[in-house]
Amino acid sequence: MFFVEEEGTASSLQGVREVVSARGLFCSLYTDRGSHYWTTPEAGGKVDKVHLTAFGEAMKRLGIEMIPAYSPEARGRSERAFSTARLPKELALAGITNMAAANHYLATVYRPAFNREFSHTAAEQGSAFVPLLGVNLDDVLCEQYERTVGKDNCVRFEGLVLQIPADRHRCHYVKVKVRVHRYADGTLAMFHGPRRLANYDVKGKLLIEKHI
Repeated sequence: MFFVEEEGTASSLQGVREVVSARGLFCSLYTDRGSHYWTTPEAGGKVDKVHLTAFGEAMKRLGIEMIPAYSPEARGRSERAFSTARLPKELALAGITNMAAANHYLATVYRPAFNREFSHTAAEQGSAFVPLLGVNLDDVLCEQYERTVGKDNCVRFEGLVLQIPADRHRCHYVKVKVRVHRYADGTLAMFHGPRRLANYDVKGKLLIEKHI
């Protein structure tokens, strides 16, 4: 549990990142059918497990199975878990008014107390988490979009024009398929296959011209 600026894909990816960083990789994730988790062609119908959301694509890259909740009982369990949260009152009593302080309170005070009160001893010893080694989580747990480079050697992305800097590997990338990564803090990066072509700030300004 943590606070972020915006709810949805970014907060869900950040949640997975915290768990994987602290404990390791897990096998499956049970979620509701929110639009950031699943695409649902017909309201109230089955989710589309082929055309994935940005979050779903990130879970696929990690090999995590996503399981959609359909039953009313499943929804009830999550709502009951939410009802145990006493955060608004606790934060107010502690005089906390900004996100950084709230997240510090969560990590050092609230979460340990919550776990002491509601956790249960596992039936078997050991852990089902698997260490994740040699993987840059920033480039896995992010939104990724395919784009085609324009005739001006730039990429259009959500109203931004992303310039590709000079590259020793080729003279231009016109008509080439590239991949744009958007990270949790809103910054961007552009990739051609495994090679990072450039980094950009949230407004699309080129940050780093060194190629990797």
